[in-house]
Amino acid sequence: MAQPTTIADPYWSRTEHDWQAVDREDPVVWGDGSGSGFEYALPREQLKSFENEGFHHVDALLSEAEAAELLAEADRLAASVKGPSPGVVTEPQSDVVRSLFRVHRSNQKFRAVAHDRRLVDVARQLLGGEVYVHQSRINFKPAFDGREFFWHSDFETWHIEDGMPRMRAVSLSISLTDNNEFNGPLMVIPRSHQTYVRCVGATPENHFEQSLRRQEYGVPSREAMTQLVARGGILAPKGRPGSSLFFECNLMHGSAGNLSPFPRTNLFIVYNSLENACVDPFGDRPPRPDYLAEREIEPIVT
Repeated sequence: MAQPTTIADPYWSRTEHDWQAVDREDPVVWGDGSGSGFEYALPREQLKSFENEGFHHVDALLSEAEAAELLAEADRLAASVKGPSPGVVTEPQSDVVRSLFRVHRSNQKFRAVAHDRRLVDVARQLLGGEVYVHQSRINFKPAFDGREFFWHSDFETWHIEDGMPRMRAVSLSISLTDNNEFNGPLMVIPRSHQTYVRCVGATPENHFEQSLRRQEYGVPSREAMTQLVARGGILAPKGRPGSSLFFECNLMHGSAGNLSPFPRTNLFIVYNSLENACVDPFGDRPPRPDYLAEREIEPIVT
């Protein structure tokens, strides 16, 4: 049986035949948001915009030289893949690498980025205290063949399949290549983070083995998406290498396939509050592997 509907879990999902939309019960910015003591904290106006819209775009969080160095390392890692292994996800019906997970632990260059105060200070400010990396990955969209990532709220999956208790995490997407209108840029639904969409369908066993290639459970219905877009529209924050997007863990987002001759490679880092570490999943399946949801908590010290 799936997790029963209880007041103790306001974010239950995947238990009914019909989808539901409910208001979030957690703040967007935790604590006072002042950013006191954080060198790279967001100014009040940008903080308020994040709270209202659910995301914050930075034209040059990293320099283009830094992004180029990370891209070369990402390409080297992808080229070194010799076959299936934990943390390596390939495109459906293909050996082309789609995602490499847990790079903040397996690679020194990406670990250094995940611990960079330009990133961490903003996460601390938004989440109201100290943080750790919940998940990291490199997403590749090769020219012509990169597939789509369907609309979803990360929190719905992290709550149901990983046991993340509350909406107290923030994702960061760093462009390592140009992200333009042609190569499948990340798209977001402004203000959708204020609404939690309960999804339909029981989670299959070992769902992550398929969902990382093509997600079919834990995704919003077309009716839900139509309502969210009617209220918030769709934006695709594009940019040069080094441009970055902080977005709230419940913000609805996705991306189309890449039909262009321009590859798109992004680094994703998810910061979670130390006070929001994962517990047993709120669905009816065992927790996913650690490369998808860290359970050995390593606080970031800078």
